[in-house]
Amino acid sequence: MTTDAGIDDGHRLIHSLTFGDVIRQNRRSYPHHTAVVSDAGERLTYPELDDRVTRLANVFRASGVSGGGRVVWLGQNSHRLLECVLAAAKCGAVVCPVNWQAGANELRFIIDDVEPGIVFWQSSELERKVVTVRERHDGGARWIQHDGTDADSYDGLLADAPADDPENYVDPNEPLLLMYTGAFDGRPNGALLSQLGIMLHGLVIANRTGINDEYVYLNCGPMYRMGVLWNTLATLHLGGTNVFVPRADPELICAAVERYRCMGALIMEPTLSAVIAFNKDAKHDLSSLRSRPGNADWSAMTSLDPFHRPNDSSLYGQTEVAGLITTAAADVAGLHGRPSPVAQLRLFGEDGREVAPGEIGEIVVRGPQIMTGYLRRPELNGLRQHDGWHWTNDLGRRETDGSITFLGPKGRLIKSGIENIYPAEVEACLRRHPAVANAGVIGVPAADAGGQTVKAIVVVKPDMKTTPEELVQHGRQHLAAYKVPRVIQFAPALPVKGAGIDYESLDRDYGGGGYPGSQLFSAMTGL
Repeated sequence: MTTDAGIDDGHRLIHSLTFGDVIRQNRRSYPHHTAVVSDAGERLTYPELDDRVTRLANVFRASGVSGGGRVVWLGQNSHRLLECVLAAAKCGAVVCPVNWQAGANELRFIIDDVEPGIVFWQSSELERKVVTVRERHDGGARWIQHDGTDADSYDGLLADAPADDPENYVDPNEPLLLMYTGAFDGRPNGALLSQLGIMLHGLVIANRTGINDEYVYLNCGPMYRMGVLWNTLATLHLGGTNVFVPRADPELICAAVERYRCMGALIMEPTLSAVIAFNKDAKHDLSSLRSRPGNADWSAMTSLDPFHRPNDSSLYGQTEVAGLITTAAADVAGLHGRPSPVAQLRLFGEDGREVAPGEIGEIVVRGPQIMTGYLRRPELNGLRQHDGWHWTNDLGRRETDGSITFLGPKGRLIKSGIENIYPAEVEACLRRHPAVANAGVIGVPAADAGGQTVKAIVVVKPDMKTTPEELVQHGRQHLAAYKVPRVIQFAPALPVKGAGIDYESLDRDYGGGGYPGSQLFSAMTGL
C-alpha cells in the first residue's frame, strides 16, 4: 500500500513502534511470562494475551471502529480493558474508559460526546445504571457485555473472530486514549492522548520506579484515571505482570498482594486507611508491596521502596499531558521536582513572555506526551494550545536551581494597588501549615487598598488547632507582605464546583468581589 505522499506503509513500519508492536514483541521475548492475572484469577501468558488482542482487533475492524473510531469502556477494572487498549493500538482505534461511578446523566453526556462505535458494558453491580444510560443514549453504538457468557458477549465474539494479525501500519502519533477531565469549564472534556506520548511517558515512569520484566502491578485504583493506566501500560511495555481486581476493596487488595506478590499499586485515601484497618492483625502478607515512608502502620506492613530517595520532591501533572510533566528529584528547592526528560516546561507571564526564576507564571509545556487536543472542543483547543505550547492554566515558579514548584490553578487575579496576587499561591502556602486541610482565597473590595485585600477561608484538620494570628505569621514567613491575608476566617468545609473550589459561592458568602475588569473595580480605581 502506498499513501498519497508516495511513502509505502512497509517503509513506515520500519520506523514505527506502537503498543500493538510491543505486545507482538513480548510474545516472542517473554513466551512463558504471565502477562495478566484477570479479575477472575485466570492467568494469561504473553502469547495468550496477544492472541486475544488480535481477535479483538479484528472485532473492531469488522465493527468499523478501526482507523480513528472510538470505543467506550463502561465497567470496573478488568484485564479486558487492557486488551481493548492493545487491540485499538493494533488497528488505530481510540479507547475511552469512563468513570463507572458517575451518575447516569454524566455518563450519557460523555457517551453522546464520544459517539462510540462500540460500548463495552458490565452487568455485575452496574446493570441498572447501564440500562438507564442506554435508554437515554441517542447514538447507534453496538453494546457488548464484557462479563457475559453468550455468543454476543465479549468472550463469545472473541471465540468466533479471525486469529490472523495483518500488522498494518498505525500512526503512533494518532490518539489511542480518550480521557475525560474534571469539568473546569462546566462540562467534562475529553483529552486525546497519542500512542507515542503514552509510551515515552511510561518509559520515564519505569525508569523512575524500577518497573521491569519481574515487576508485578496491582490494578486496584480506578482505570479511568491516567495515574493507574500509565503504570499498567509501563508494566506491559517492560514485560511485567498486571494483576486486576474490580475495584478498590481492602479485602480484594490484600488477597491479591499476598497471592501474586504485587510490588506496586496506586492506593489513595480513604482506601489506604481502609486497607490498614482491614489488615491490622497482619493476616495478609503485604511485604512484597513497595511503599515510601510516611504512615508508620503502612510501612510496618509493606517494604521500603528501593527506588525512594530521601528528600524526594513531589510531582506535578494533568490528564492533558498523559500524566506527569515533572518527576521527583532529591534535595531540590522546588516542591515538585524537575521536568520530564521527554518534555519542555517554561513559565510565561500575562504578557506571554517567559518569567525569570523566582517569579510566578503559567506553566506551559510541549513534547510528544502532550495531548493532541480535546475531542470536539475547537474553541477550548485554541485557548489551551497556541504559539507552539500547551497552556496548562496552572501557576508555577522555577526556583534558582531549575526545579519547579506548582502553585495551583490559575483561577482569578486579586489586584491590590499595583500588585497582582494569585489566590493559588496564597492557598498553597496556607495548605503547607500542618493544621490546614484546605484553604480558599478571595479578594475583598477595598478602596483604601487600591482595589482589593486578601481574605482566606480556612478548613482546619480534625483534632488540630490554629489561630488566625498563627496563620498570618505563617504567611509572612513564606509570602511577600502584600500577599498575606488581612483576614482569615474558619469554615467547616469549602464549597465545591466541578473538580475545584466554588469561588463564586465563597465571594457571595464571605464578601468577595471587585475583581479586575468588574465595574466595581473600575469605580474604585478608575481603571
